[in-house]
Amino acid sequence: MLVLVDGPEGNSLPQHARDAVNDPIRVLRGNGYERFEFYGEYVDVGGEPVPVYRWCYRTRIAE
Repeated sequence: MLVLVDGPEGNSLPQHARDAVNDPIRVLRGNGYERFEFYGEYVDVGGEPVPVYRWCYRTRIAE
C-alpha cells in the first residue's frame, strides 16, 4: 500500500502497490500520465508505516 498526494484538481487516482519505494509511480489519466515520486516521507496507517508519493509532473502520450 502507498499514499498518493497532490496532483491535478478533481482527480480520483487509485492507490497502488509497489515493491521498491524508490521507483516512481506513473498513473494513466486521460491523454497522459501523472507522475508521483517518493521523497522519504511515511504516514502511519493502522499502525504500519506507508510510503507517501507526491505528484511531481504530468507527461502527454505522443500520438
